[in-house]
Amino acid sequence: MFGANSSSLTPKFFILNGVPGLETAHIWISLPFCFMYVIAVVGNCGLIYLIGHEEALHRPMYYFLALLSFTDVTLCTTTVPNMLCIFWFNLKEIDFNGCLAQMFFVHMLTGMESGVLMLMALDRYVAICYPLRYATILTSAVIAKAGLATFLRGVMLIFPFTFLTKRLPYCRGNFIPHTYCDHMSVAKVSCGNFKVNAIYGLMVALLIGVFDMCCIAVSYTMILRAVVSLSSTDARHKAFSTCTSHICAIVITYVPAFFTFFTHRFGGHSIPHHIHIIVANLYLLLPPTMNPIVYGIKTKQIREGVIKFLLGEKVAFTQDT
Repeated sequence: MFGANSSSLTPKFFILNGVPGLETAHIWISLPFCFMYVIAVVGNCGLIYLIGHEEALHRPMYYFLALLSFTDVTLCTTTVPNMLCIFWFNLKEIDFNGCLAQMFFVHMLTGMESGVLMLMALDRYVAICYPLRYATILTSAVIAKAGLATFLRGVMLIFPFTFLTKRLPYCRGNFIPHTYCDHMSVAKVSCGNFKVNAIYGLMVALLIGVFDMCCIAVSYTMILRAVVSLSSTDARHKAFSTCTSHICAIVITYVPAFFTFFTHRFGGHSIPHHIHIIVANLYLLLPPTMNPIVYGIKTKQIREGVIKFLLGEKVAFTQDT
């Protein structure tokens, strides 16, 4: 089980136990997760194709949406296939370095997802508060640089997780009571002092999650002020209706994220562990599943694009900032 260097007590592999206490129900638990994963892959890949294929959707708002869809489908693909192997085939072993790689990608992609939601809030702020300068401010170069900066932020802040986790001794065994390799779940298996991991994890949460939430809050405060100042009721409704899909995406993403984060660090034994594991999986699956549905229902241009693709008909796209 452990490597040749016994002093390091580094296991060759970890065993992911799935949902502790509900092992007999793994097959039934897997069915909604599998269904959600299929919807997430089809929905997000469909959105990416639609945005790339339809020239009418070649605008900043939809470029950011395509980036969010790519992040979402990559995020759930990092964990769900392995989780289904645990549930269906009892394949619970994961290589130590493979576990660290999964941990890195899970946290890096969730950080990037948060960053993209923040960029989308800034996009709505510019569109509503500076409509005449929208196209000149958010050029393709600016969008590419913003996406790259969000990616690099996630890589630089999450990469130390792998070193902090790898340095720990694992003399308590190699059983992880989870369906995927989460940073604190892996650290808690260690028999060493993982206080540094917990402190750094909290710092990263502040630098990514809290910072992004503050930017989103400021953006929507400015948007609300601009919308309220409009004289026409129809203009106010139209301006704010362009934000409803994004607000739904924020709620879907951040509510399970904060639940997972705080129960890991402060929940103790007050919440049953299997509830925490199920919510942690929903945290990774719910946004990728719901975002294409929300944007497909709420965004007229995407609805028109889907109809045009399915029916092969000429559809006049509604131009809306």
